[in-house]
Amino acid sequence: MAGYLSESDFVMVEEGFNTRDLLEELTLGASQATTGEVAAFFVADLGAVVRRHFCFLKCLPRVRPFYTVKCNSSPGVLKVLAELGLGFSCANKAEMELVQRIGVPASKVIYTKPCKQIAQIKYAAKHGIRLLSFDNEMELAKVVKSHPSAQFTQQSCTAYLIRMVLCIATDDFHSRSRLSLKFGASLKSCRHLLENAKRSHAEVVGVSFHIGSGCPDPQAYARSIADARLVFEMGTELGHRMHILDLGGGFPGMEGDKVRFEEIASVINSALDLYFPEGCGVDILAELGRYYVTSAFTVAVGIVAKKEVLLDQPGREEENGSAPKTIVYHLDEGVYGIFNSVLFDNICPTPILQKSKVHLYRCMSLESIHFTAV
Repeated sequence: MAGYLSESDFVMVEEGFNTRDLLEELTLGASQATTGEVAAFFVADLGAVVRRHFCFLKCLPRVRPFYTVKCNSSPGVLKVLAELGLGFSCANKAEMELVQRIGVPASKVIYTKPCKQIAQIKYAAKHGIRLLSFDNEMELAKVVKSHPSAQFTQQSCTAYLIRMVLCIATDDFHSRSRLSLKFGASLKSCRHLLENAKRSHAEVVGVSFHIGSGCPDPQAYARSIADARLVFEMGTELGHRMHILDLGGGFPGMEGDKVRFEEIASVINSALDLYFPEGCGVDILAELGRYYVTSAFTVAVGIVAKKEVLLDQPGREEENGSAPKTIVYHLDEGVYGIFNSVLFDNICPTPILQKSKVHLYRCMSLESIHFTAV
C-alpha cells in the first residue's frame, strides 16, 4: 500500500454484507432515535470504486486515469483512488489543497480549469503543479505572466518547468453538458494559438478534449482523437515537444446507461491504434469522475408526506367508473440539494424501497415522486 489509507479509514464487514444491509441498520437506528428527525445521508461502497478502476485498466490498458475531484471530493474516495495510483484533475485551489493534504505529490496533479484566476495560477506554481490547460490567447498570456516557471529563460539556460496542454473543442452536440459551447479551441484557431505560445516562449506539450457526460455516440471520441492528431502535427511542426494526449471524461458510470463503457473503450482503442499507435511516445490520460463514483453511492431519504392525486389522463377511467389515481411522495431532500441532477442533467434517480415488507404502490415511479425544493 502507498500509505494514503490507514486502519481508521475503513471498517471490515462480514462476507456477504452489502450496502443494503448497512442502510437497513442505519435507518433502523435512525427511526429509533428519540428526536424522530433524520437528515438524508449517503452510503458509499468503496469496493465498487475499486472494481470500476480495474474494469478501466482492463478496457483501456494504455490510458492513465486521473480522477476529477469536483465530481465527488469525499475523503474516502480520494484516499482509495490515491492508493490505487490515480492522478487527480483539479479545477481550483481548494481541490489542489485537498489532494495534496492527503499526500498526493504535485506530479500527479493537473490544473485543468480552462479559465483560471491569477491567484490560483500562482498557488499552483508555489506548490509545484506544472501541468495546466488553456484554450485561448488571453488564458495563455495570463499563465505566462502569472506562473514564474512558464517561460524558458535563455539567459539563465533554465528549462521549461511548466507544461501547457491545448484544450480543443469537440463534437458533443448530443451530450447533456455540451461543454464545447463554453470551452475548447476550434481547429481553425489551434495553429495561431500554438504560434502565439512559441512567441511567448511557453511550451505546449499536448492536447486535451472533453466529451460531455451522457453522449450517446462513442464515435465522438474517435473524431476528437483524430482532431488531436492534427493538432499534434501542428505543434511538432512549430517546435513544441508534443507528448501528452488527455481524453477528458464523460464516461458512463452506470450499467444501465445508453452506451456501455466497454463500447466507448473499444472505439477509443481503435482510434488510438490508428492515430497514436503503441510506441509513439505519447502519454495518454483520461479524466474520470462519474465513472468511478456514480454506482458506488446510495442516498437514503425519508418520505415526509404522501397524498393521493388524480392522473392527468383524459378519457381513462377505472372499472368502477372513477378516475385513476396515483400516489405522490414528498421527500426530505430536493432539487437544490442532492437531487440537483434532475435540474442540471435531466436525470432522475431510481427509487428503491428499503423496507421489503412495506406495501409498494403499483404507481411508484419517477413521475410519482415530488422532489421538494429544499
